[in-house]
Amino acid sequence: MHSSDDSRIETLAVHAGEHRPGPEGSVVFPIYQGTVFATQPGEGYHDIRYIRLNSTPSQQYLHGKLAALEGAEAALATSSGMAAVTTILHTLLRAGDHLLVGDTLYGGTHNFLTDHAEDLGWTYTFVDPHEPSTWAAARRPNTKAFLVETITNPLMRVGRLREVVAFAKAEGLVTVVDNTFASPVNFRPLAAGFDLVFHSATKYLNGHSDLVAGCVAGSTELVDRVRHKLNIYGGTLDPHAGFLLARGLKTLALRIGAQNANASVLASFLAGHEKVAAVNYAGLADHPDHAHASELLSGFGGMLSFRLAGGLPAAEAFLDALRLPTVAPSLGGIESLVTRPAITSHAGMSPADRERVGVTDDLIRFSCGIEHSDDLIADLTRALDKV
Repeated sequence: MHSSDDSRIETLAVHAGEHRPGPEGSVVFPIYQGTVFATQPGEGYHDIRYIRLNSTPSQQYLHGKLAALEGAEAALATSSGMAAVTTILHTLLRAGDHLLVGDTLYGGTHNFLTDHAEDLGWTYTFVDPHEPSTWAAARRPNTKAFLVETITNPLMRVGRLREVVAFAKAEGLVTVVDNTFASPVNFRPLAAGFDLVFHSATKYLNGHSDLVAGCVAGSTELVDRVRHKLNIYGGTLDPHAGFLLARGLKTLALRIGAQNANASVLASFLAGHEKVAAVNYAGLADHPDHAHASELLSGFGGMLSFRLAGGLPAAEAFLDALRLPTVAPSLGGIESLVTRPAITSHAGMSPADRERVGVTDDLIRFSCGIEHSDDLIADLTRALDKV
């Protein structure tokens, strides 16, 4: 790696994990598409260079960049964010084991647990990440891990993450955090004491809405365990997608800085508008998590959500009137996107579960891109005028 460990993240994003000089003197590390490499005497199965085994030069290069950005000993790329979290859970849990998990999760993670944990012999208990006093009662003798998210989707809640780490260490549990919404620019979970961090790299890490990927970072021992499981399950990232992800990572800090700034401006604008009933953004002083989020995070992220005073009809009219943001699911790209989570990210949840976690039918989620904030506000103003 051609940057010091104490380099700022803008420098790490560009230089961490790079080979200098690269193969044939290249500045940009090439794509190694080949599946077949010569074996070396004494190589174990997981050391053979093979794409499915996550051990080819392209993959090792990407893993080095990902590890540096999270301040981790090791990292692993996966074929999606869901491949990352499901492989982590399959690594940490066996039949008969129990999991503590935050009660507001990405819809795919929620569905995986509610639909498949029983088939795998796992049990789990949803806990409120904001209420540490309730966790001990939920812990069981067979509890093995505690899974939470840094910033939850779509209400942008930030749990008591330091308390999660302290509780888990005292109880001998492995801590796992989904850092997708924050990115390592805004939060470094491993430095805060978490054991494993994962991302849907589809979102901010790549940042260009043109690939699906995931990643896991942590200690060498834990990441090796996850990699060995992934090697069997096959949720490996293709070298071409890995090349695009590594390229996207180089502008991560610049993109996140612009998205943080846009979200802050838009959240303040919406909070002061007469047609807006509520805004969810931890950077606002009246957000329930603002105080401790300000201590944990170096930025509040590019995501916000809100409700209009006119309910669902107003939300639909607003979305129809927008010009700049595309009405589409996913998030984290350089272009602004807007969606109703009840029919996209959380569509797989039952209406009762959605209502319980505050994902109402009229909730609008806004993923800020890197456009000029004045242009975004002008577009929002035009759309609100038509509601």
